[in-house]
Amino acid sequence: MDESIAETAANDQLRIEVVYALPERQEIIRLQLTSGSTVQQAIEQSGLLARYPDIDLMLKNKLGIFAKLVKLDTLLRDRDRIEIYRPLLADPKEARKQRVAEDRTMKKGDGNGNPMKDTVA
Repeated sequence: MDESIAETAANDQLRIEVVYALPERQEIIRLQLTSGSTVQQAIEQSGLLARYPDIDLMLKNKLGIFAKLVKLDTLLRDRDRIEIYRPLLADPKEARKQRVAEDRTMKKGDGNGNPMKDTVA
């Protein structure tokens, strides 16, 4: 094969990573795709959907490329890292409010949530 043809063919290939983080480990799949490939095509070719049937690209899981949210039809660029995000178990704002409220209760009480009793010496 002519070197210029081989170089053009290599330039049409995208090196992509598809990542899915689990609580106990992170799955990283490296792929080579043709130029013009989408996020959805990369995820389908990664095999992660078959390995983790709980991934729901339409309703449950959000997607990103280097922590920036993207859609399934987003075109990929060479060296993109597609991230499949697990759904949050709790709303971060609500969880923080709850922790602050619990901290206030603990500070006002005896450490077990019970109010302090006045003692006279």
